[in-house]
Amino acid sequence: MASPHSSAASARPGGSGLLAGRNVSRIGYGAMQLARLRTDRDAAVTLLRRAVELGVNHIDTANFYGDGFVNGLIREAIRPEDGVTVVTKVGATPDPGGPRPLRLAQRPEELRAEVEANLTGLGVDRLDVVNLRRADAGPGLRPEGDQVVDLDDQLAVMTALRDEGKIGALGLSSVNLDMLRRALPAGLVCVQNAYSLVARDDEEMLELCRAEDIAWVPYFPLGGAFPGLPKVTDEPAVIAAAEAVGCTPAQVGLAWILHHAPHTHLIPGTANAEHLQANVDAGAVALDDKTLAELDAIPTRGGHG
Repeated sequence: MASPHSSAASARPGGSGLLAGRNVSRIGYGAMQLARLRTDRDAAVTLLRRAVELGVNHIDTANFYGDGFVNGLIREAIRPEDGVTVVTKVGATPDPGGPRPLRLAQRPEELRAEVEANLTGLGVDRLDVVNLRRADAGPGLRPEGDQVVDLDDQLAVMTALRDEGKIGALGLSSVNLDMLRRALPAGLVCVQNAYSLVARDDEEMLELCRAEDIAWVPYFPLGGAFPGLPKVTDEPAVIAAAEAVGCTPAQVGLAWILHHAPHTHLIPGTANAEHLQANVDAGAVALDDKTLAELDAIPTRGGHG
């Protein structure tokens, strides 16, 4: 873990912020897209090592990314001395023979099984942070049948796993405001929801997280997660800001999130070294008050669920 007084902490991409009591880079790395490098394991490991070299010490993963392939890469590439906080999630499980590569796994016994799978895949005795991925909000699957599980039953097993020492800290993902409020007594360190400049429906949730000292970790930070959804990089004000600042529209979209609230952390994903560098560089993009006001004026159009 990086010390808050170390020189490394001040050099973190996007600066550093607190996550589960640790100082981590506000620009982290979402590892999902590493599954695309299944046929080039060396390239995938090299990309992870490059992220660490660039100062990234927050990696987001899950056992259901590439049916365990991504966790295996992290186990191989990341060393204890790197001081990386690895955040994983449960609530889904690999389904390589199904219509999608994953299916929901919301029942308490499934949550416990996925925690164990993450422990094994990452080769650790305790997971730094585990997000309970519900399906109350955001794009994607909705629970049906026996996958409709009460939050209290899920939190009971997750807090038990924390008490057993298998989980260091607990977060939530893909939740609505009511579910977040209900879960607060369990002690949360982060919330992962779909959120971007063009999809700010969760602003009230973001503010609640700020008030409760909970890190806000948006996924799909540039919108456009599925065909037909609005994309941050298509906005004229974003394109104009990029031209004025001398960066890409995607970097403006990421930088806006960092400027918008101090408790936000980004986990952009890529399987490309140049894109990784560009994402890290977004942490150095300065947006003046006039530009921020123009970006803030972009209407939110939802589209995340």
